[in-house]
Amino acid sequence: MATTRFLTGITPSGTPHLGNYVGAIRPAVQSSQRADVQSFYFLADYHGLIKGADPQRLQRSTLEIAASWLAAGLDPEKVMLYRQSDVPEIPELCWLLTCVTGKGLLNRAHAYKASVDKNVAAGNDVDADVTAGLFMYPVLMAADILMFKANKVPVGRDQVQHLEMARDIASSFNHLYGELLVLPEVVIDDNVATLPGLDGRKMSKSYNNTIPLFTPREQLRKLINGFTTDSRAPGEPKETEGSALFQLFQAFASAEETAALAAQYAQGIAWGDAKQRVFERLDQEIAPMRARYESLMADPAQIEKILRVGGERARALATPFTQQLREAVGLRSLAQIQAPKADKAQKSALPQFKQYREADGKFYFKLVSASGQLLLQSTAFDAPKEAGQSIARLQQQGTAALAELAARLAPVDGVGQDEVAKALDQLLAAANA
Repeated sequence: MATTRFLTGITPSGTPHLGNYVGAIRPAVQSSQRADVQSFYFLADYHGLIKGADPQRLQRSTLEIAASWLAAGLDPEKVMLYRQSDVPEIPELCWLLTCVTGKGLLNRAHAYKASVDKNVAAGNDVDADVTAGLFMYPVLMAADILMFKANKVPVGRDQVQHLEMARDIASSFNHLYGELLVLPEVVIDDNVATLPGLDGRKMSKSYNNTIPLFTPREQLRKLINGFTTDSRAPGEPKETEGSALFQLFQAFASAEETAALAAQYAQGIAWGDAKQRVFERLDQEIAPMRARYESLMADPAQIEKILRVGGERARALATPFTQQLREAVGLRSLAQIQAPKADKAQKSALPQFKQYREADGKFYFKLVSASGQLLLQSTAFDAPKEAGQSIARLQQQGTAALAELAARLAPVDGVGQDEVAKALDQLLAAANA
């Protein structure tokens, strides 16, 4: 069975909450159990450095998030679970990608633009308090994804732009150095639940309205009892639409359980009873995981070992691929260079094919003589691979390929077929020498 690689990164930026669980952790664990999926999960601690200089918080958050994923059922024997900083090939790839990424592309990143807009509104310098880390965030994210040849990357809608940028960056690299990087596809699940927070808004750390995923049982009960409800008394019908309590219950309950609570709403269930129902349903799912989480948190060395092993497994893939990339860009052993041959001057005077990309986004190639005269010009290709294949045919078959490729070649004023044929014959003879 063919497998598809899914990759998910989690930035250690605080304690996981119920919204993280239903929106990311639970669906990812379920996906990782599919036989046709190869899953990669990493703790993006380098990304965590962008958001603030608090080493203790970064360390603690890394521990809590790793424990949360493991407690929720992620099996490190079946998936690739690793820490970003344990794979030094990732920042190396980030630099290789940096060298092919246009600044104009990064100028359009939402996070950077938001910082610039905030500074402009405040009358500050446009780049005040903007770090290079924030500006380069999309390139590091691209390296995370491209290092492991991920086919699909599940993200929220706020991250779609970064996936599109990763594809653009990969395309630029492939155009220069060959088809080495896999272009990832974005996966958006519009059915993933969005939980309301304590104040009724979307549960988010930025709103300070979260319920920690593994908060103690009685604290969970207290937080749920604190949800604001309307003044309708017991016996009065209540609306499920717009009810934060009902939305919270629905994210954990089955369709049958949800329908039963909706019927009780219509029959006028008391708010206290509704809150008790919600608490019991949430704790039913969370309690077993909470026990595993507390056991893991009591033994940080066990989590460290799991992540170290995951890092070694990840590097077993990253190290040979990085060597392949280094070879492609020219970071090679000097011992590979052969001494110049006597006919070097003659070979350097050969005609050349040149492949390039125009402003229209299309790919082209041309054949020029040793003196730089244009002899042959292609029409537009949608992909660089198509252009490269046409060049290969001309190099390998010479004039025999001209007729077959006639539809993809544009005439050059003042250049006869005999001149083109002579140039192709020279290349063919040099290749066979």
